[in-house]
Amino acid sequence: MFPENSTVADGPALKYKNILIVRTDRIGDVVLTLPLVQVLRKNFPEARISFLIRSYTNDIVQGQPGLDDVVLYDREGTQKPFLAMLFELRHKKFDLAIVAYPRLRVALLLRFSGVVTRIGTGYRWYSLLFNKRIYEHRKTGERHEFEYNLSLLRGFGCHVDPALKPSVALSEAALESAAVERKRLQLSSRDIVAILHPGSGGSARDWSAANFRSLAFRLANLGWKVVVTGAQGEESLVRNVANGSNRSIVTSVGKLSLRELAAFIQTADLFVSNSTGPLHIAAAVGTPVIGFYPPIPACSFQRWGPVIDQKVVFAPDRERCELCKGRACSGNFCMDQIAVDQVIDAAYRLVKKKSTKSSRAHVHI
Repeated sequence: MFPENSTVADGPALKYKNILIVRTDRIGDVVLTLPLVQVLRKNFPEARISFLIRSYTNDIVQGQPGLDDVVLYDREGTQKPFLAMLFELRHKKFDLAIVAYPRLRVALLLRFSGVVTRIGTGYRWYSLLFNKRIYEHRKTGERHEFEYNLSLLRGFGCHVDPALKPSVALSEAALESAAVERKRLQLSSRDIVAILHPGSGGSARDWSAANFRSLAFRLANLGWKVVVTGAQGEESLVRNVANGSNRSIVTSVGKLSLRELAAFIQTADLFVSNSTGPLHIAAAVGTPVIGFYPPIPACSFQRWGPVIDQKVVFAPDRERCELCKGRACSGNFCMDQIAVDQVIDAAYRLVKKKSTKSSRAHVHI
């Protein structure tokens, strides 16, 4: 896999002491990259391990077992100047960098900051800046993003536990905040709680707000408590879903930090969402999930599905979509093939099986 012979059969040939994982994109991407910390810690028990991330994902990374440091790629959402970032990386003297999210700027920073070994894709025109290269095309979506991330280490000779899955560390403070939020929303331990998260931040084609609203009212009529969540900026969407509801449907928008949201999701019986970061958070904390995915290879469930056994994933039949048949989807019309009745049935089955080892399901409609 590499152009240079740098590995041996039983593990990495070199004993690195200062390792950097690079993932400077979004929440779900970072969650699916977190297991690299565990793999590196096991293979390099004495090494210092750091994460280079954007500041808005910092909360979900902090406290991860085996992680020593976090390096921020920006200041309050504004990318750090190239020279400032270069000097910061050079000062930290990393000897190994694993680039899970390759970009020219990052590749240049790592090359000129003096990182000895730089692992990244072999298929970008700037891949010559990586001296250890993995030859996999992620855009085809043939494998899961989680597996693509692990391939960066497997190809390097690291042993990877086949049972490994993403997980998020929850602090006592986050758990306490989640308990406070449940109290504010008047959720009791006896309630069946379903969290609906209708936004996706533009990361995928969405199941519509109208469908989420219908789902919310149907679940409430079953006697469940429904919480509609959203990020800052999604207040209007959340209100639209919960519009005209009774006390069985409540909302939580911008009340919690990412780690507090993770702790709150962990207390729920079910999480229902479009393809977005909180869906991966839900899977990482062990809450059963229902996810909606478009028939586009780069956004498909094969690449971005939740990594958990207790799940149901819905994906439209591309052959039945007259607007995006044979090419990239031009709207959300195909997502309307997913019927609320099907989702209700899946929700009931998942919650019923929550306390057991649930079956894995994929539904084509």
